[in-house]
Order: sequence, then C-alpha cells, then structure tokens
Amino acid sequence: MRGGWPATRETTVDGWLARLSGGVTRRANSVLPCHAPSDAERTLTRVEELYRGHGLPPVFQLGPAAQPSGLDSVLARRGYELRTPTIVQIATIEDVLHRLPDSEADVRVRRRPDTTWMDLWWEVDGRGGPDSRELSHDILTGVPGLYARSHHRDGIAAVGRLALVDSWVGVYCMAVRPDARRRGHAQAVLRGLLERAAEHGSKHTWLQVTADNHAARTLYERVGFAPAANYHYRELTKPAGETLPTETRAA
Repeated sequence: MRGGWPATRETTVDGWLARLSGGVTRRANSVLPCHAPSDAERTLTRVEELYRGHGLPPVFQLGPAAQPSGLDSVLARRGYELRTPTIVQIATIEDVLHRLPDSEADVRVRRRPDTTWMDLWWEVDGRGGPDSRELSHDILTGVPGLYARSHHRDGIAAVGRLALVDSWVGVYCMAVRPDARRRGHAQAVLRGLLERAAEHGSKHTWLQVTADNHAARTLYERVGFAPAANYHYRELTKPAGETLPTETRAA
C-alpha cells in the first residue's frame, strides 16, 4: 500500500519511515513504524520535531506489522488521538471480474490523469486549494497507474485509479458525480480498470475502506473482496509543551 500512494518525500528515523507530502492526506504524511527503534522515547521526540518543523502534526499509521508491538498504547499515553480506523480488503482480479455485472457504459482507461479526470476527482473528493491539488497529482503519478473515466450523455460521470505495484493493483480515487450516482458507473469504472490490469498480467487487487463505511464494505464484498487486515492512525494535536512522556520504553 505504501507503493500505491507514495509520499513526495521519505526519510528514516531510527527504523521508522517518516513520510512528508505537504499535509496532503494522512497516508502520505505519517510515520510507518517498520522496525523497532533502539530508544522509542528518543525517536518519538525526533519524529515530533521533524513533523512540527514542516508545519505538520505528528501522525503514525499503525497496522498489524507496526514495531514495536506496544507502540499503539505508548502513543495513546503520550496524547495521540485515534483517527480513521480502516479495513484492507483483497481479492483476485479474476474473481472480481467474474462477479461484476456487464456494463454498456463508455469507459476509457489511460496511463495518466488528464485535466478532466483530475477535475471530477477533485470536485468529489479533493481537499484544499490549488497547492494541495498539485501535490495530490504528484502523489498519484509517483507510481505507475491506470486512470479510468465513465461517460454518459452529460459528460464524464465517474473516475477511478489503479496503482500498479508488482503483480498487485490498488484501487483508489473512486469518485462519482453526485447526479450520476446509482447508475452503475462506479462498477463500470472498476471493471474497466481491472480488465486492463489483467491484460498486463496483474493477479491480485486491494483497496482500503473506512470501518464505518458499511455500504461500501458491503458493495466490495459482494464483488469478491474480503477483509485481510486493518490499520488506524494516531495523531498528536497538542502543542509540543503539552506532550505526555512515555511511561515505559517500547523496546
């Protein structure tokens, strides 16, 4: 998943991967704790100084492989607040294509997001101003991908993106224009993307959906996606002087 939504800058802090992308999405502006540091308290202080030096809140993305194993509790005691519990779902492309309904929608797939694609995605799901949009474009195009859009008589109705990471593809940026919803455009976009990925030899796909989005989870499970893992964020919003010390070192 890191490969599917790459940060514009990464740096390692004693085994933890710090991602920095101007504040555009937590995913690209959070610490991925890949390895246990030699001194967790000291490394936490360094990470907090790094993010605040860039005008960003310190954020950690915590999944099953987070190191050290007790890091979530350490961060909670330090004042980090829980954010966005998310479920990772996976499937074989063959199974999803078998379950998706056929569609007569006019779906076009390209290798790069053009202005029309960006306009609709940003209208539906964008956050921030022109600088954020430019940074988002850099994140999207930082890894090979496929970009689909579905058309109807009023123009572009829906868009979606696949990040191409080895034999896997990640589903991102599924967005449907409000007045075109419930007409099958999202499923048509997903089919168009996965058909093209299969042609290029990809076998498996993943997506991320927030735990409280029950409608989306049900829809994706209906077409073959199954829960595989989960993660959440811990974000420190308190000023630097108000951080609580860690009570024990998470070694």
